[in-house]
Amino acid sequence: MQDELNDLDRFDQAILRELAGEARISITELARRVGLSKSPVQARLKKLEDGGTIKGYRALLDPIRLGLAHVTFVEVRMVDTREATLAKFNAAVAKVPEIEQAHLIAGNFDYLLKVRTADMPSYRRVLADSVSTLPGVASTSTFVAMEAIKEEAVTDVS
Repeated sequence: MQDELNDLDRFDQAILRELAGEARISITELARRVGLSKSPVQARLKKLEDGGTIKGYRALLDPIRLGLAHVTFVEVRMVDTREATLAKFNAAVAKVPEIEQAHLIAGNFDYLLKVRTADMPSYRRVLADSVSTLPGVASTSTFVAMEAIKEEAVTDVS
């Protein structure tokens, strides 16, 4: 990540900062804010998109207003950590819409999942029907979040 960041000059970093804060900004306004004309900004933007630095654009939805206020973190211990087992687990996790994030962890357990549902009964159904039945799962431990103190997307590229 740091090497990729070093490849970005101050204009690329400024473009990324502006887009992280306001992805629907017009090219003209973006160019004004970063101090370049429209054509170079368009070229840089295309390079950032084609190179994978910008993965896409999407609306940030408020999960509370969508009735998805219940957040749990699930520690998952696997039966084994061979690549084939992990690959099957990873593919299956991608298909469970309630799993918002999944991270392979170095520590006393193998994965940490962030699961978002409407309430505890909904979570219990997801745990029983989806999480516990994922390939290779030996056991799980659930931690219920009481309040999100900080939950943001990446906006600082400096």
